[in-house]
Amino acid sequence: MQKMVYLFGGGSAEGNAKMKELLGGKGANLAEMAGIGLPVPPGFTITTEVCTHVMKFGSYPEGLKEQVAQGLAHIERLTGKKFGDAQNPLLVSVRSGARASMPGMMDTILNLGLNDQTVQGLIAQTGNPRFAYDCYRRFVAMYGDVVLGCKPQGKDEIDPFEAVLEEVKHKKGVRYDTELTAEDLKELVVRFKEVVLKRTGKTFPESPEEQLWGAIAAVFNSWNNERAIAYRKLNNIPDDWGTAVNVQAMVYGNMGEDSGTGVAFTRDPATGENVFYGEFLVNAQGEDVVAGVRTPRPVKELAQVFPEVYQQLLEVRRTLETHLKDMQDFEFTVERGKLYMLQTRNGKRTGLAAIRIAVDMVEEGLITPEEALKRVEPEQLNQLLRPIFDPQALRQAREEKRVVAKGLPAGPGAASGRVVFNAPDAEEWAARGEKVLLVRIETSPEDIKGMNAAVGILTARGGMTSHAALVARQMGKTCVVGCEALKVDYKARTVTVDSTVIREGDWVSIDGFTGEVILGKLETRPSEVVQVLIEKSLAPEKSSSYHYFSRLMEWADKVRRLRVRANADQPDQAANAVAFGAEGIGLCRTEHMFFGGDRITAMREMILASTPEERQKALDKLLPMQREDFVGIFRVMGERPVTIRTLDPPLHEFLPHTEAEQREVAEAMGVPVEAIRAKVAELHEANPMLGHRGCRLGIVYPEITRMQARAILEAACQVKKEGIDVHPEIMIPLVGNVRELTDQARHVREVAEQVFAEQGVRVDYLVGTMIEVPRAALTAGEIAREAEFFSFGTNDLTQTTLGVSRDDAGKFLPVYLEREIWPADPFATLDVEGVGRLVEMGTQRGRATRANLKVGICGEHGGDPASVAFCHRVGLDYVSCSPFRIPVARLAAARAALGLERG
Repeated sequence: MQKMVYLFGGGSAEGNAKMKELLGGKGANLAEMAGIGLPVPPGFTITTEVCTHVMKFGSYPEGLKEQVAQGLAHIERLTGKKFGDAQNPLLVSVRSGARASMPGMMDTILNLGLNDQTVQGLIAQTGNPRFAYDCYRRFVAMYGDVVLGCKPQGKDEIDPFEAVLEEVKHKKGVRYDTELTAEDLKELVVRFKEVVLKRTGKTFPESPEEQLWGAIAAVFNSWNNERAIAYRKLNNIPDDWGTAVNVQAMVYGNMGEDSGTGVAFTRDPATGENVFYGEFLVNAQGEDVVAGVRTPRPVKELAQVFPEVYQQLLEVRRTLETHLKDMQDFEFTVERGKLYMLQTRNGKRTGLAAIRIAVDMVEEGLITPEEALKRVEPEQLNQLLRPIFDPQALRQAREEKRVVAKGLPAGPGAASGRVVFNAPDAEEWAARGEKVLLVRIETSPEDIKGMNAAVGILTARGGMTSHAALVARQMGKTCVVGCEALKVDYKARTVTVDSTVIREGDWVSIDGFTGEVILGKLETRPSEVVQVLIEKSLAPEKSSSYHYFSRLMEWADKVRRLRVRANADQPDQAANAVAFGAEGIGLCRTEHMFFGGDRITAMREMILASTPEERQKALDKLLPMQREDFVGIFRVMGERPVTIRTLDPPLHEFLPHTEAEQREVAEAMGVPVEAIRAKVAELHEANPMLGHRGCRLGIVYPEITRMQARAILEAACQVKKEGIDVHPEIMIPLVGNVRELTDQARHVREVAEQVFAEQGVRVDYLVGTMIEVPRAALTAGEIAREAEFFSFGTNDLTQTTLGVSRDDAGKFLPVYLEREIWPADPFATLDVEGVGRLVEMGTQRGRATRANLKVGICGEHGGDPASVAFCHRVGLDYVSCSPFRIPVARLAAARAALGLERG
C-alpha cells in the first residue's frame, strides 16, 4: 500500500525538510524540527499526492482512512489522550501546507474534536471552564466558516459569528473577548450553533471523526479557493502541486496569564537586520495574533513576561538558522509556561531584506555565494535602485482613500509631480523648476523631450512594452501605463477618474512598483545605491545598501556566462548603463537623436525634400549633430562594443498631424502649410508597423543610410585618435531577405572606406542586422553570409510572429491571461514556444553559416529574468536591456548559469 501519512513527534519523524514536494513546506519543516529535538506537538502529515488524487478522481485513495487512524493512534500514544474520549479528549489542529509558502491563502481549523461531551472532559483535564468554552466557541466558528460555508453573504455583511460575538460583548459591556466569562462563552457556543443551523439547515456535527474528515476535505478544497488561485497566479505556483494536510495535537496559548502565542522572525523581514523580530499575545490562540483582534506586543517584551521561554526562543532562533540556513518565520505557543513550536518556514521578506540576509549569511559562513544568488529573485534588486515613497506617507494615503486608479507598473520607482498634458509644457514647467508628471493618452517618439523633463509618466493606454514603458525604463523614469480608468481630455486639460477631476497643475503621485495613482504629493527619496553609482553624492562606505548590492553583483558576474549590454541612445544614458555594469550597448536608436530644436527642423526639411539634392542638403545639416552624439557615446563606452541601429520608424512620425501643429511648423520652416499637409497625406499608412520603415527607408533613400554610417564612423575615428579603441556595430533593422542587407551593407562599407581614407585611421567595425520578422529567422543561414552579428529585436518579432500589436493588445490581453490562453504577457516575457523557437532556429542556422556569429537580443525581454534564462539556454552571447534593468539581467544570467531560472 502506498504510504500517504507521515508521522512526527516524540523526538523523531518519518520525513525531513527536503521532502517539501511530498509533505508540503509546513509538514516537511515540522518533521525537520521534530527530528532535531525541538518541542513540536506530535502529529502526522497527509501527502500532497492525496490532494492531487482527490482533484483528479474526486475521492480518497484506498487505504487512507486506515493510515489516518494509525496517525491518530500515534498522537494518542505520545500525548496520553484519546480522540473523542469524553473524559480525556485529544483535540487536534488541521492545517494546510503547500510546498511553496502561501500564507493565509488556504484554510486551518483549530480545537477539532470538541462537542458537548468532550468539552466537559477538557474542563476536567484543565480545571478551567472558561478556557474550555473559549476553545469550543472558536472551534464552532472556525469549523462553521471553513467547513460548513457559513461565510458572509454579500460584500457588506460582516462574518456572522463575529456579529454575534460583538453583540454579546456589547451586552456585557466589555471590549475584548478575554473579558468574557465561562458562561458568556458557553452562550456563544449555543448561538454559534444556531448560526450554523440557520445558514446550512443542518445541526453542527458532534462526531469528532466526522469533524476530522470534514476538515481534511475542506483543507484539500481550499487549494482551489479564490484567494489561493489568485495567489498562485501572482507567484507562478503551478495549479497541479496540491497541498498537504497536517493534523497535530493542540497546545493552548489561551489557558490563562501563564500562556500565550506568537509569530517571530529570526531576522527583520523588512530590513534584513540580524535582530529577533516578532509579536506575541498573552492568553491567546494563534489566529488572534494574525487577525489583529488584539494589539500584539513586540517579541522582545517576552523577556519580561516569560523570561525562561524567551531564552529558549533565542536558542530556537539560533538552531533554526544554523540548521536550515535561511531566515525563518515561525509560530510558537506557550502553554502554562512550556514552549511549543507549531511551524517554521522560510520567511517572506522585502527585496531589501532578501539581499541583505543573503549577503550577511555568506559573510557569517552559513551559506556560499552561489547559495546567496539562489536566495535573491532578480526583480528584488529594483527595491535597491528606485526612489521610493516614505512608507508611512504611502500608508496614510491609502487609508485616506487617495488611491484613485491603478494601471500597469511599467517603470518601477516612485514619483510625485504636477500634472501636464503635453511634452512642450513638461519642458517649459521643468525649466522653471517644477516637478511635472506627464499624463498622456499614449506617448509617441515626439514626446521624448517632455518625457525626459518629467519625473514620471502616466498613460491611459499601452502595455508593458508600449513606447511610454520602453522609453521610461531606459530613462530610469517612474511610469504607469494602461490605466484605462483615466479619461484624458487634452482640450479641457483635465483627467477624470469616476467623479474625481484632476486638473493641469494638480499634484499626483504614481507608484511604479504597484501601478497605483494617488492624489496629492508624496515625498520621495533616491535609493542609496543610485546615490553611490550615478549621483556620486554618497561615498560607497557610507551606504550599507551599496555594500550588499555590490557584493551580490560581484558574485553574479563570476558565475554568469551571458554578457549584459544596455539599450541607450544618449551619452548620459550610456554613463548610467556603465555605472550599472553594462558591458556594451546592444541598441542605440538613432531616431531619438532627431527630435528637438534644429534637429527636428532639419529632419522635416529632409522629409519634405522633392529632389535628392534637397534631401542631401538637409542630411548635411543632420550629419554633425549625429556625429557629436556618437562621439559622446563612444567616449563614455570606451572599448565596449556599441551597436547602433540605423533609422527605423516611418517618416510620418517626424511630422505634425494636427492642423494647429502643421501651421506652427509651416510658419517656423517658411513653407506653405499645404506642403506639410500634402506630405502627411502622402506618407499615411494603413499599417505603419508593416509599412515603409527600417531597411526599406534606407533602400529607397540610400542617402539616409550613408549619412548615418558617415556620422558613426567619423565619430569612431575621432575618438580612436583620442586613444580609445572603439568598437562600433552598425545594425540594419527589419531585414527579412538577405538582398536587403546586402544593399544596405554595401553603402555602409563604401562610406567606411571613404571615411578611413579621409581620417587617416581605421576602426574595427561590424555590420549586422536586427532579426525582427519571422522570415529573417527562417532564412538566417543566408543572411549570415552578409551579417557579422544578429540582434533579435524581440519586441517586433513578437508582434510579427503573433500578429498582435503591442499597443492595442491591452484590449484583450487581460482576458487571455485570466483564462490562461497565454501563460504570460508575451511582450513582457518571451513566448518561448513560438518566438523563442524562431530565436533558437535563427541562432543555429546563422552559426551554421558563420561559426563566430555574435548573437544577442535587444528587445525589452533582455531585462526579464525568464527570458534571460532562455537566452542562456540557447547559447546567445548577450542580452541588452534598459540601464536600470542591467543589475536584474546580471543576476538572472547568474541564476540561469546555476540552473535556477527556466526559460
